[in-house]
Amino acid sequence: MKTLITNIGQIASGDIAKPRLDADSLVIVDGTIAAIGRGLSEDADTVVDARGSTVMPGLIDSHVHPAFGDFTPRQRAVDFIDSGMHGGVTTAISAGEVHVPGRPKDLVGLKALAIVAAKSWANFRPGGVKVHAGAPILELGLVEADFAEMAAAGVKLVGEIGLGSVKTGKDAAPMVRWAKQHGMTVTIHTGGPSIAGSNPINADVVLEANPDVVGHINGGTTSMSPQEIERLVATQMALEIVQCGNMKSALHTLRVAMDARATHRIIIGNDAPSGTGVIPLGVLRTLSMLAGLGGLDPAQAIACATGNTARVYKLNVGVIAEGREADLVICDAPTGSVARDALSALSAGDLPGISMALIDGKITIGRSRNTPPAARAAEVVKGSGPSAGGH
Repeated sequence: MKTLITNIGQIASGDIAKPRLDADSLVIVDGTIAAIGRGLSEDADTVVDARGSTVMPGLIDSHVHPAFGDFTPRQRAVDFIDSGMHGGVTTAISAGEVHVPGRPKDLVGLKALAIVAAKSWANFRPGGVKVHAGAPILELGLVEADFAEMAAAGVKLVGEIGLGSVKTGKDAAPMVRWAKQHGMTVTIHTGGPSIAGSNPINADVVLEANPDVVGHINGGTTSMSPQEIERLVATQMALEIVQCGNMKSALHTLRVAMDARATHRIIIGNDAPSGTGVIPLGVLRTLSMLAGLGGLDPAQAIACATGNTARVYKLNVGVIAEGREADLVICDAPTGSVARDALSALSAGDLPGISMALIDGKITIGRSRNTPPAARAAEVVKGSGPSAGGH
């Protein structure tokens, strides 16, 4: 199957080193981006006219707490992942299935839950969204053989360290080493406790544990001090800014990272469902904060929620480039905005209006039911596919 997208006004690449592409069309073949350029003309099965609007990679929510199915017992809400897709999220990464009722904390149950979650979500895509799950919450007593067993069964993540009985750098460090040796990407909780049974984690614990990702560096929801944030920005770890955190700390993290030329290590998540709620537009809202209040170039802000995260988690999404999976969002300035396009809307503090999303080259939605309407809406001019949504 071949899809051609034409009349693109601008392309945000997802690559923070080259955040904009000089192109107005792209070709997708069998779910993969095959060509990017100007004036491309192909005999495609589906042709989409972007009407001068913006194409960006599908957003990656780096911090989700799924259970099983598109349901969250924490907030008693259904279809929250599908709803997030209407906010531009095409990939979601679990930071731990902590809201599963009766979550087992014994080592056999812990491993079983992680393996089942990884396999279950590999077979289930709500609305088409790619959910990477099976992120065990570390408990005392785990040994290297346990990590080898989980990795062999397809577990590629370690959930937030600090939400279980492992809460010191001394206890976490060997487990982090074992997880990394077996190909897992490791996240640590930071800041104050978020749920009953979790523990406060400060910069000293993070530095001793040495994970891949500093989870919600701006707090989930209570933040570390500015001085601790500065110590962690000075490392080589990924710096996760979340919507369900401290906004003042988020902007401080951004300023320090910009000064240190470390924005390539910023990734964006929701940290939801949580006590803060279900926030379908949370990643977009965080981008508008970073660009509108923090002064980050909007195309670079998009890269923080796409290519940066894809690099950390070794995913073939998040960047508009030949050979990448064609997970794309077509969007524009919302109707009534002072902005002229999606990127300037982010700089103005507005949320872009989404008129279409594609996952693996397949159109999954037309107009988003959650964002404001786009001033210019993409349209299917050949073939079939949803071209409108709404409330």
